[in-house]
Amino acid sequence: MALLTLGEGKIVIRGMVNRLSLFPLTAEVNNRSHLIIGGCDTVELAAEFGTPLYVFDESSLRSKCAEFKAEFGQHYSDTTVIYACKAFINRALALILKEEGLGLDVASAGELGIAQSVDFPLDTVYFHGNNKSAEEIRLALKWHIGRIVVDNFHELNMSGEIAKEQNYTPNILLRLSPGVDPHTHQYIATGIVDSKFGFPLANGEEAIATAMAVPNLNLIGLHFHIGSLIFEIEPYLKSIEVILSLAAEMKRKHSFELKELNIGGGFAIQYTLDTPAPPISAYAEAITSKIIRKCRELKLALPRLIIEPGRAIVGQAAVALYTAGVVKDIPGVRCYVSVDGGMVDNIRPALYGAKYEAVVANKISEEEVREVTIAGKFCESSDILVKDVNLPLVSAGDIIAIPDCGAYCLPMASNYNASLKPAIVLVKGGKARLIRRRETLEDLTRCDVI
Repeated sequence: MALLTLGEGKIVIRGMVNRLSLFPLTAEVNNRSHLIIGGCDTVELAAEFGTPLYVFDESSLRSKCAEFKAEFGQHYSDTTVIYACKAFINRALALILKEEGLGLDVASAGELGIAQSVDFPLDTVYFHGNNKSAEEIRLALKWHIGRIVVDNFHELNMSGEIAKEQNYTPNILLRLSPGVDPHTHQYIATGIVDSKFGFPLANGEEAIATAMAVPNLNLIGLHFHIGSLIFEIEPYLKSIEVILSLAAEMKRKHSFELKELNIGGGFAIQYTLDTPAPPISAYAEAITSKIIRKCRELKLALPRLIIEPGRAIVGQAAVALYTAGVVKDIPGVRCYVSVDGGMVDNIRPALYGAKYEAVVANKISEEEVREVTIAGKFCESSDILVKDVNLPLVSAGDIIAIPDCGAYCLPMASNYNASLKPAIVLVKGGKARLIRRRETLEDLTRCDVI
């Protein structure tokens, strides 16, 4: 077995080094062959808090926040980083984001409520959504949030009426669909022509002119979001070209002044060893350069740039821990390792074929001897977390660790099969803090009425 020394008392087989790069920035291996995150032994965390367990690394979270601010800021000083809550949000994370100086992109009264519960600066909150209710808009105006990102004519009219009722004039952006294919899964492509989101580009002039004419709405900018998990930079550049050209035309025709350009998020992260993602610096340099060049060409003043990363901040920061149970070997077909979680806490593989890597957290330095498929425990054949991954020999009781589980796993968790949603811990400097307890049987019936 070829071993690579990582430091005093820390070893790992060479074949595992690359896979560990997918884990949080603090990932390492101790001399017991255990996976360490944030200075905490994941095997001990599993024993203390139970599994399934989601482990968030605070250092990784803060590092990604700082990296986005630094990389975009050095190329375009008037940049604001807004975290997309849909990737994952709870009160502890909201406090970290607040401390790091980020704003929030919310898409519901619930996400807005979480922000308000920790006294998040609501003037840095952007409210998205393709079907906001009147109650949600009223709440947003009551709390004087920073921006409402208006998605359609119905919402535009309703927002104007509610703003008039409340005698308040909110700042708004219009979400436009630039008609650009981001080359991602169809379920997470949002900027194409055939999309439920945003004003089609063909209606862009009408939307801008209408918004400018509403007395109680202050149109200050435009927004687009072309999709999620975008590995190519070119779709951003094409979208910027389209939207800035429209802005220039609207300036000539309607005296529209583009003060803010919100390009959304969608920045990719690496989930598997064969799918590297561009570094944040590559996105930042290309996007900001395009905006500067195009604005000069069109004789537009440089707008404030808003970016909305979600997955790219929180994705790599979390690890999902499971306990292995039944190992089912079908000779000549497949070996299934069933764990105590699955599609209930991570529906991404079942929903759109998302792929992950995995390790055995208590056997990191053991040689990978066979290919297995990690299956969930729920009553669906699609309940597969990781297909065909090489691992050491797995036995019941081993701890399976899956990286890159910080985004879209927990927010889409369910109680299918009346299961309990997992606990979450935040780790830093060798200490673990529970930031969401595991659900109980009583929680399952708390809202029932007999």
